Amino acid sequence: MHEVSLCRSLAAAVARAAGDRRVEAVEVTIGQLRQVVPDALTHAWTFVVRDTSLDGAELRVTSVPAVITCDDCAATGELGPELGFDCRACGSSSTRVTSGEEFTLTAIDICDPPRATKGES
Repeated sequence: MHEVSLCRSLAAAVARAAGDRRVEAVEVTIGQLRQVVPDALTHAWTFVVRDTSLDGAELRVTSVPAVITCDDCAATGELGPELGFDCRACGSSSTRVTSGEEFTLTAIDICDPPRATKGES
């Protein structure tokens, strides 16, 4: 299950970015062609971050459909479950993937410690 390995790398990057601050949530965008199962990733996240500085941080996953663009007719379209890469408009095989290969850390929600007000230490 490569989701565990992905979570380890993701957790390391988030921990470096957050420093000593508490992380409430981590947002990632994952393309359909990445072959990552979102539910497996969020499940693995809970085990990878347990008893670390990220324990309790929620992993939010946004899935991005795979989209191809035809170089011949400029048509774009989402890939269906069959994942055929030929253009549905003209039948050309001269297409390119324009989305669906992402695996991007898009946001880290951090809770800064409350600042002390006058009279508090």
